[in-house]
Amino acid sequence: MALSGLMRVMEKAARKAGGRLRRDFGEIEHLQVSRKGPADFVSKADQHAERTLWDELRAARPGWGFLMEEGGEIAGEEGKPRFIIDPLDGTSNFLHGIPHFAISIAVQEPRLDGKGWGEITAALVYQPVTDESFWAEKARGAWLQDRRLRVSSRRHLDESLIATGIPFAGRGDSAEWTRIYGALAPQVAGIRRFGAASLDLAWVAAGRFDGFWESALAPWDTAAGCLLVREAGGFVSDWRGVSQPVCDAQVLAANDSLHSKLHKALVGGLKS
Repeated sequence: MALSGLMRVMEKAARKAGGRLRRDFGEIEHLQVSRKGPADFVSKADQHAERTLWDELRAARPGWGFLMEEGGEIAGEEGKPRFIIDPLDGTSNFLHGIPHFAISIAVQEPRLDGKGWGEITAALVYQPVTDESFWAEKARGAWLQDRRLRVSSRRHLDESLIATGIPFAGRGDSAEWTRIYGALAPQVAGIRRFGAASLDLAWVAAGRFDGFWESALAPWDTAAGCLLVREAGGFVSDWRGVSQPVCDAQVLAANDSLHSKLHKALVGGLKS
């Protein structure tokens, strides 16, 4: 599948920022690091990557808005889309020398009624260390480079590998997570916590994981991943089973059969 003009712009920006991240990752012990909050670090690498993405995307799509992890929301011209950006998803992995992190870029359209933001229409999750580029556009499918992606075809929980994020240092609801884990763990083949939600969702789209759940995320963590899973034939919802353009406060992703089974188990766990 040939990249559209927009995807070429996003790919170019991600690869330029990713090259710098690879170099910084190789010099991890020399990075300047500041504390942003409990267990939430922001490095110079993070800031440089976001600036590179901002410069490249703004030049290619003038007038578009931005929602960025570090830079916050920057309004664009009325009626134009916005980019949702996480320049370094998996910062803690990066700073500990663990080669599992990604750049996430999504495009969100304004609602037709002019009241807020609507659907995600383009998505890119780029893993600089492996040079894997997961991308999707609405109605064009999900892809890893030029290979079409499909969610896992597994139908039984006891065959399924499920990814999650675990609450830490005051972030997330530990009691809620524990109840969900207690309900799911006895039923599935395994549970993994790798520390980068955008890659977790990309791997669900690629069929590497069979499902994913997490709560208390931000739009830049999940916006691209939600579209990847949907365009790969999967489902993404909140705990109620409602599909939002961007599921971040609560995310449950899987193929159609597993999604319903995971949702039933999750709800049962929350009621216990």
